[in-house]
Amino acid sequence: MSAAPLLDRERLAALLAARDRGDAVWRGSFDLDRSIDTVALDPAGFEWRGTRWPWPNPASRFKERTLYAPLPGAAGLDWQPVQRYGGSLIKLVPTAWGPPTFEIDGIKMLPTARVSPWDDAATKVALVQPRGRRLLDCCGGLGYYAAHALNNGAAQVQSFEKNPDVVWLRRLNPWSPSPDAPAWAGRFTLHEGDVSRLIATLPDAHFDAALHDPPRFGIAGELYSLAFYAELARVLKPGAPLFHYTGAPNARTSGRDVPGEVIKRLEHAGFRAGRKLDGVFAIRSTAQRQRALR
Repeated sequence: MSAAPLLDRERLAALLAARDRGDAVWRGSFDLDRSIDTVALDPAGFEWRGTRWPWPNPASRFKERTLYAPLPGAAGLDWQPVQRYGGSLIKLVPTAWGPPTFEIDGIKMLPTARVSPWDDAATKVALVQPRGRRLLDCCGGLGYYAAHALNNGAAQVQSFEKNPDVVWLRRLNPWSPSPDAPAWAGRFTLHEGDVSRLIATLPDAHFDAALHDPPRFGIAGELYSLAFYAELARVLKPGAPLFHYTGAPNARTSGRDVPGEVIKRLEHAGFRAGRKLDGVFAIRSTAQRQRALR
């Protein structure tokens, strides 16, 4: 969980209004609605969980749809947007639901229009019934799949995330699970690397279930390839469930059926697969079926 407070434009406005009224305290959330705290206010700043934090200066520079945290900069600690640019702009974005989403060059990576990204992850994790299972989380993102799997009794979660800026967002996002949290007691591992390459290092028939939430096909086509699905079949036990997010990119403009393409490749790799929610749900076929495909 983030050790620093997070503010957006609306929360800052409420804080400053309380200060300007002369209120001694303000009650609200500094961790995106995970908890509610009462903080002491004064002209120089506020105190949250035993640490004093200065007011942003100027407060008017806070933009919409942007989260700010006290981060080290050239002039010392300062309120800065929770975003990084390393070829692509990676940004943590507040939502009306509490748990944030993130964007890559303005493209939203998690659903937020009709459902919380946290609740959406819970629905998909439930499909693979994680309790007591060893689970592969192919594209970790903010870690919401891993969090729900762990909270629902997964025996082990191995998660992969190749973008170092996304890993940095996770460290600041209070909704992202930390591999170092005592609550997980060694049940959670986050590999900072490309699962399309590192999956070759994983043992055969090691996992009881998998979750695969890759970026769009145009960004990471290798994660939709027959070669990658064959590796998934290799590392999963016969009968293991898989949920694969696909969305339906460009379906209206190009007529392309990405979920249908994924189903065909998964079946060729050794899965029984069908459409489910906004993706594909599949079951790793038996060893006999795998041999028949070779």
